[in-house]
Amino acid sequence: MTDLAPEQLATYRSAQSAPADFDDFWAATLADAGTHDLDVRLQEVPTGLTTITTYDVTFRGFGGQDVRAWLRLPVGATGPLPAVVQYVGYGGGRGHALENLLWASAGFAHLQMDTRGQGSGWSLGATPDDAPSPPQVPGVLTRGILEPAGYYYRRLFTDAVRAVDVARGVPEVDADRVAVLGGSQGGGISLAVAGLRSDLAGVVAFVPFLCDFPRAVRVTDAYPYREIIDYLKVHRGRQEQVFRTLAYFDGVNFAARAAAPALFSAALRDPVCPPSTVYGAFHAYAGPTEMAVWEYNGHEGGGILDEERALGFLRAVLAGR
Repeated sequence: MTDLAPEQLATYRSAQSAPADFDDFWAATLADAGTHDLDVRLQEVPTGLTTITTYDVTFRGFGGQDVRAWLRLPVGATGPLPAVVQYVGYGGGRGHALENLLWASAGFAHLQMDTRGQGSGWSLGATPDDAPSPPQVPGVLTRGILEPAGYYYRRLFTDAVRAVDVARGVPEVDADRVAVLGGSQGGGISLAVAGLRSDLAGVVAFVPFLCDFPRAVRVTDAYPYREIIDYLKVHRGRQEQVFRTLAYFDGVNFAARAAAPALFSAALRDPVCPPSTVYGAFHAYAGPTEMAVWEYNGHEGGGILDEERALGFLRAVLAGR
């Protein structure tokens, strides 16, 4: 195993704490984003599929900047649909229009948000990150890390919150039955959105990244957390400033403010998102929770079995509203 034993994970609690102005910071950030109209633009994409209709979506995210997404709807569905808003793992984007067909095939409206400035590591992306940044380690984890207002994840989390508004505004969607879902970075984004919105019906976070930063950089040498270590190796003496910024973006602090039912997963041999960091957010989560544990897996977690469990979980929580 790469981290604590199961009996230790059961009692582990993160030492992370929220800055005194955490809620004010995010309220001001989202209020500023709200001054920009969503300006949702949909263009149907000819995919050749007979069971799913796909739309290329553009909406205005942080700073009024354009963010892309795919919207997939089951063909012929009648009545308001439950919706899943999905966020993508580190380095990835929204992918190809023919990828990721599970959720629409299962009867959900599915909005898959692109990830600004990423989307070339392992899947396609179409959204630039239009913001100046001081020098950083390759990747995005240290982009603007010296102060919260300029940090990369302030922009990305704001995009993610507004993506829920996009989904809720789709005519075929039941606005009271919208859930968020993601794995790794996408799981961390899901926790952030859960802590920033009170209108979600469910949350799924597979092996979430961006949780319990103080512990993560001490127990793993794997990337992307290693980007923080690399940064501090060069920017000596900036540790306090860096970890102060990260506290505004830590999944532990968002989890403490979340209320929607949540499904987590953790893999006990995961060097990328060590299980103790996942449990740090899991034990801090203020709403009802479930955990799927994969003792013999690494960062892939439960793979398709995670998705199978999430399908049952989301059907249950979305049907109950």
